[in-house]
Amino acid sequence: MQDLSSLFLEPALIALVSWWFGTGIILLLVRLPKAWFPVARGFWSLLCIPALLLCVMSMQDNTNVNAYLGFISTIVIWGWHELSFLTGWICGPRKTALDPNLSLWGRFKQSVEVIWHHELALALNFLLLIALQIGNPNHTALCTFALLWLMRLSSKFNLFFGVPQVGEQYLPSQLAYLGSYFRKKPVGVFFYCSMGVSIVSWIALIWQARTGQVAITCQWVLLSSLLGLAILEHVLMMIPYSLERVWNWALKPHKNSAMPKDSRVVAPPLEDHLMMPIGSTRLASDSGIDTK
Repeated sequence: MQDLSSLFLEPALIALVSWWFGTGIILLLVRLPKAWFPVARGFWSLLCIPALLLCVMSMQDNTNVNAYLGFISTIVIWGWHELSFLTGWICGPRKTALDPNLSLWGRFKQSVEVIWHHELALALNFLLLIALQIGNPNHTALCTFALLWLMRLSSKFNLFFGVPQVGEQYLPSQLAYLGSYFRKKPVGVFFYCSMGVSIVSWIALIWQARTGQVAITCQWVLLSSLLGLAILEHVLMMIPYSLERVWNWALKPHKNSAMPKDSRVVAPPLEDHLMMPIGSTRLASDSGIDTK
């Protein structure tokens, strides 16, 4: 029988470190001068080639090693999507602030126009993973990507409907216009529903493992830990919390930066990284936030 360290602590720690370190790398890269963005994207694109191969390899057998390979390689691939979005490369056809005095449906349409190229890229990546998964027993990579995507969508809808901490001050300068699409207000029905579903799902996973209904495997711990981190990111939409406390090593260079104000890039919203990606609090008051 496996000991507690290899059964739970080790994969949980790997999930935590992957989230923390992966997010920090993205924070560093989006703070580079814009002239370096193509280099960063090119390097990460090359990195995705072995990551995709490792994803395919991990799907072929249910071992702990393959679970780690599938999880970490998917985080790398997810990081490419985050970098392409946060550097303004793959976003949407609309690259201006939200028009004022729109109806709810009008806000929704313009919000979709801002991000739908990015969502399409995520959908195509997910379809590719499904195609690669056919006939293979290990679903760690596919489930990791699906969980990241679902929780990111939840974050986006919460920013659309309104939360107290929208995180517009962490947007990169090239995406500052996105702040106008966020709605800053007390949490509402959608937040409670999305958090309720997430927390109930997480508790159900823990309960099933505790009662022996499912086996506590490396894959189970990795995905459960990732879901727990995603829930934590949603909680941060309710309370003011400085990301510098968590990623000081990634954000510290900004404090002494000599770059002109309009060329600086600040850290992306936490919900975008769940993790990395995911994904949050205030930008300048002129960002056009809808506070109604």
